[in-house]
Amino acid sequence: MSDNSRISTSKAPKALGLYPHARKVGNLLFLSGVGPRVAGSDSTDSEVPGLKLDKSGNFIEFDFEAQCRSVFENVRIILEESGSSWDKLVDVTVFLVHMKRDFHTYNRLYAEFFKDNCPCRTTVEVNCLPSPIAIELKCIATID
Repeated sequence: MSDNSRISTSKAPKALGLYPHARKVGNLLFLSGVGPRVAGSDSTDSEVPGLKLDKSGNFIEFDFEAQCRSVFENVRIILEESGSSWDKLVDVTVFLVHMKRDFHTYNRLYAEFFKDNCPCRTTVEVNCLPSPIAIELKCIATID
């Protein structure tokens, strides 16, 4: 890969707009926002782990832990497909749509997944995300 290259992979969820999964600039890798949707899916509700909605968009089933685990897996896939890895993450920005409800679960799982790597982290609450997901990560990693 040359510097300033755009990276997309079919192993991660398809972008909901015109952007790559990641972009390499020098020895840094910048990931676009990554959510928990399943690879190969579009924005349909049935493709979000732990989430089922009725026709009005109300929760039938909601499992935030399943969304966290899925978003971490999607980040890992994009990192590896880009020539980086989980242990090379240096900065993680977390977007939660319901801080009071979800932060405790997120923080517990983050400690589990990042126990050997401790990147910088910022967590913010947002009003909504572009699909019916409850979490999105924006990451920066190093790459060789």
